[in-house]
Amino acid sequence: MRGIVFRSIIIFSGVVTLLACGAETPVNITAILDQPRTFVGSDTCKQCHLEHYDSWKMTLHSRMIQDARANRDAIVVPIVEERIREDLAKLGDTLKVPADQIYVPKVEEILYTIGSQWKQRFIVRKDGTLYISPVQYNVETDRWVNYHEQDWDKRPWLLKCGGCHATGVDLEKDNFIEAGVSCEACHGKGSWHAVLPKTAVFEKRQNIINPAKLTLGVATQICGSCHNRGAATQHKGAGWPVGYEPGKALEAYYISTSFAAGDASHLYGNEFSKAHHQQYIDWKQSKHFVEGVTCTSCHYVHQIGLPPTRSQTLSAGSKQCFSCHVQVNTNMAHAIHSFGNCVGCHMPRIVKSAESGDLHSHVFKPLLPAATLADAAMPNSCQTCHKHKNEDLQVLQNQWEALAVLPKPTGQIITPIKYEAQP
Repeated sequence: MRGIVFRSIIIFSGVVTLLACGAETPVNITAILDQPRTFVGSDTCKQCHLEHYDSWKMTLHSRMIQDARANRDAIVVPIVEERIREDLAKLGDTLKVPADQIYVPKVEEILYTIGSQWKQRFIVRKDGTLYISPVQYNVETDRWVNYHEQDWDKRPWLLKCGGCHATGVDLEKDNFIEAGVSCEACHGKGSWHAVLPKTAVFEKRQNIINPAKLTLGVATQICGSCHNRGAATQHKGAGWPVGYEPGKALEAYYISTSFAAGDASHLYGNEFSKAHHQQYIDWKQSKHFVEGVTCTSCHYVHQIGLPPTRSQTLSAGSKQCFSCHVQVNTNMAHAIHSFGNCVGCHMPRIVKSAESGDLHSHVFKPLLPAATLADAAMPNSCQTCHKHKNEDLQVLQNQWEALAVLPKPTGQIITPIKYEAQP
């Protein structure tokens, strides 16, 4: 076989060796896999997955918390104590600590910011422990409000919230690997995957979690591990699923909260969410859950190229719904809301992040005025529309009931007249 150059990849006894064109140092796969799996950070991931990294950097996940010492521009509002206390004083008797006694951090005390889309909170250090300071800035309304002003320094941030704001949180060491919800938060610890050579193609692929290849149940629970509210089962006092890893069964590490269990501050009486980061609780009650329509059926996490929408849905507005649903029902509400958006009724804004009604329900069920008549605390889809905002509930319900019994509109199909050009 003279004149022929052989390039061979020989795999034996767990050792990968690349021959010809200059031999590389053999890589002992067994030795790599015998080491504990660890976090490596998104800067390592981007060396091979740059386009996915770029897309992820455009998401809210990447900016869940930001280092305010490295980038003061992460703080989206001037920290002016006098202005902050003026806003707090307007809250009056709702405060559990007088406005002039609430701790207001100085700019140099802020280590990390949390959020910037709807609101921003600020992480500070006290006696060596990280806490969320007791003031919050609401972005859209430009106002300061209170946050756990009575016990803020009794709620260690890493214990209560850190695992869903940062990646690689270690409660024993009281630290974390990376700010924000980064690659390994959803794909698992990446040390084996990063170190293995590309020639060990099968081992490399097997040693990283790809949620798209998991069964629907455990794949969606990756989202549910943070878009949820409840208590950890493996670590007392933790507000996030300590010990959980992507691909595992979430219920073994975390118990979701519920109205039935006494949580009226975060859920309505019908178990619909009234508080943020609870989309998983809503979704579990929906027809989508029953039919296997999951988070990533509607939302992308990262996508090569420019994202289709900044809200991380695959399409904008009703287009997203129509990708699965063909509207065949033209009576009842559909008869008079042909101009509307599906989410206006089926995903009413009844959830509070910063201000009441700035987030959509994820039960995907319209709420009639009758729901509010039965429970005054329960909003309804009709009154989230500006046209019906202040209308009488019973009148609205009567109008709906009258509309609901009308037959489906029918009519004669008119054939368009064709005009021929005159000579």
